[in-house]
Amino acid sequence: MKNLKTNNFLYPILFTLIVTAVTTFLLAGINHLTSDAIALNEQTALRSTILYVFNIDYPNDAEKIEEIFNQRIKFKQVGEETIYYIEEGDQIAAYAFPIDGVALWGSVHGYVAITSDFSQIIGIDFVSHSETPGLGGRISEDWFKEQFRGLKLENLAEGEYIRYRPAPGGNVDGISGATLTSNAIRDLLNTSIHEFITEQRGQ
Repeated sequence: MKNLKTNNFLYPILFTLIVTAVTTFLLAGINHLTSDAIALNEQTALRSTILYVFNIDYPNDAEKIEEIFNQRIKFKQVGEETIYYIEEGDQIAAYAFPIDGVALWGSVHGYVAITSDFSQIIGIDFVSHSETPGLGGRISEDWFKEQFRGLKLENLAEGEYIRYRPAPGGNVDGISGATLTSNAIRDLLNTSIHEFITEQRGQ
């Protein structure tokens, strides 16, 4: 009787251990098999973002994206950040740099490209954010991002390059119904651009 009770107690434990081991092995195998594909997708997404903010056309093909990126884009490491740039002749024509901050519902990560003379924005894009789809999430829509192309970096006040209409001097439109997200993105862009320009001029 004692052995039977002991066996009844051990069977569930052994079964759980075996299932856990098999599941872990399968997940590890799947992760190993897909890790290269995941890394390629992440690289392609980043390259697409950088090409987009520089307003460089690219097809929906990973190999072509890599080819265009390698032909047109250069980069340098500044501290922990990677700064991308394009050249015309032997001169740097534009920079693209990361922006990181917090909007209404969480962190925002993206990139901004500006001309090397710091006179205008070439493009912006958001890699990740947690904003509400259909509201603050519209920061990823083309209509919102495209209005920043060619935007003159003229200070309305120190470090204020972006101001929403209909405020005096407004130069872009915010997102209707998502005021807090719009304001957070405006402040993030203004602060990031101002800090980047200040650092570059100080070098």
